[in-house]
Amino acid sequence: MTEALPVLPDNAQRYLEAILAGDRATASRVAHRFVDDGESVIRLYQGVIQPALYRVGTLWEHNRISVAAEHLATAISEGVMNEFFGEIISSTRTGMTALIASVQYELHQVGAKMVSDLFEMHGWDALYLGADTPVDELLRMARERPAHVIGLSLSVYFHLPELEGMLDRIHTEYPALPILIGGQGLIHVGERIAAERDRVFYFPGLTALDRYIAEFN
Repeated sequence: MTEALPVLPDNAQRYLEAILAGDRATASRVAHRFVDDGESVIRLYQGVIQPALYRVGTLWEHNRISVAAEHLATAISEGVMNEFFGEIISSTRTGMTALIASVQYELHQVGAKMVSDLFEMHGWDALYLGADTPVDELLRMARERPAHVIGLSLSVYFHLPELEGMLDRIHTEYPALPILIGGQGLIHVGERIAAERDRVFYFPGLTALDRYIAEFN
């Protein structure tokens, strides 16, 4: 018997059904209606798109949808997020820089893009490197464009050794630099990894990260 998954909130469920059906128009309408009803783009990401994509990831891990369906749902979501570009970029700039990437070999990048967008909303310059970022290239960028924080996203748990290796390399070269970690692959281990390392901070969602950025100095 197939295990039943918990029901998502209404907006996230409607969005999930749309992206699984490959229906970008409906996904876009759900997202825009959510924001038009007075919710922020951060709440859209946190309360609609992220839980829907986490469910897509769970369905894929349990072989209940194909890789192609998972890729389509992700691509639609990236397109929907891009529709809110005008509400993301703040006209007030802080002069702060965040370097954001997915872990090496990690092909999922939506979570990292959400984090990048959140920093931009706060007036930071977010250098978003995307999926599958080799640690050597990330460190090269950090030398060329010094950052105040580095953020790493992990969506699939079996890439955890790559994350831990990247954390060690970054800390060796930049021992005082905060490293922020998050993503679906860290749900059960993120707090432990952060507790075991100096200057590593785990964020289970965008709300906590939003507070961290607002209080950063």
